[in-house]
Amino acid sequence: MMTVAYETGRRTETPFRFDNVGSFLRPDTLKDARKSFAAGTISRENLQSVEDEAIKDLISKQKEVGLKAITDGEFRRSWWHLDFMWGLQGVEKEDVDKGYQFKDEETRAETARLSGRISGENHPFIEHFKFVKQFEEEGVVARQTIPAPAQFLTELERPENKAATEAIYPDRNELLEDIAAAYQTFIRELYEAGCRNLQIDDCTWGLLVDENFWKSLSDNVSVEDLSRKHVTLNNKAIENHPADLTITTHVCRGNYHSTWASSGAYDKVAEVLFGEENVKAYYLEFDTERAGGFESLAKVSDDKLVVLGLFSSKFPELEDKEEIRTRIEEASKYVPLERLCVSPQCGFASTEEGNILTEEQQWDKLRLVREVAEEVWGK
Repeated sequence: MMTVAYETGRRTETPFRFDNVGSFLRPDTLKDARKSFAAGTISRENLQSVEDEAIKDLISKQKEVGLKAITDGEFRRSWWHLDFMWGLQGVEKEDVDKGYQFKDEETRAETARLSGRISGENHPFIEHFKFVKQFEEEGVVARQTIPAPAQFLTELERPENKAATEAIYPDRNELLEDIAAAYQTFIRELYEAGCRNLQIDDCTWGLLVDENFWKSLSDNVSVEDLSRKHVTLNNKAIENHPADLTITTHVCRGNYHSTWASSGAYDKVAEVLFGEENVKAYYLEFDTERAGGFESLAKVSDDKLVVLGLFSSKFPELEDKEEIRTRIEEASKYVPLERLCVSPQCGFASTEEGNILTEEQQWDKLRLVREVAEEVWGK
């Protein structure tokens, strides 16, 4: 049984009462540099220099707003998930005919496709983390975010990728074993680089809870079966991680240019996701009615925390404090208040396009999250 670390309600370890999912809006200087690099008018070294300065400024602003877990804002990435996959051995970046379909909008059409067997050594994200690590200080920890193993598997089994995946892995069990082993390698190297807070982002659960998805399943496949396969893979990938490495997961229903991809309450996956995934905490989307009510939180096992994503990162409008406090009280009927925290429901820029709000509105939103956390749990 985990002992929750708090002082008069204030948590002293991650996740913190006032927290954030990870990504931030890219400043124009960074966007311009990425375009110039893509056009071949600046070198990779020039781009990295711009990234470094933008991340330094971002970390300073995160500390100023009161965040105790800092990230690089995913500033070195184009996508929240694909860039990590491209960094694994045996994976290549590919263009495809269609992007991911969101509500009334389609993304850029890119994917991660296998070119050989998968392994996880020498991933570029290790160096990315080391850059953030140097800005840790007392009470402030560097966080690394990566897509879940189940998310990687889902990408490899897209219709456009299925043939390439099966050509290299005719035995699906070998594919699952290599995915898990690659993640274990990455996690070990990340830990050796000093990381003590890893967040695994996972949209696969958001898909599984969507009515249109589960109604389309064949008779011999169920949401429960798929849930168990996903949690088994995720758990295999993080098994035997060091005890002082805090691993959490963020569950999302899609976040692209202020649009969403799926809807549905957690009920259909709650027993498996909340009861069996071996993480310390869940960052959960609860900013709209599309996520359903809090009843499913009763399935969260007693040794885990929940970070309530009650604030929307998609829109600039600020939430009403009293409404948020009421919702926290509602959630506490299922998970005790001492095991709850608050954050936006997702990052502000899951892809480099970012959501439709300004940088100042982004910080205003986080200041509001902090104010609510301090009013509920104390400073």
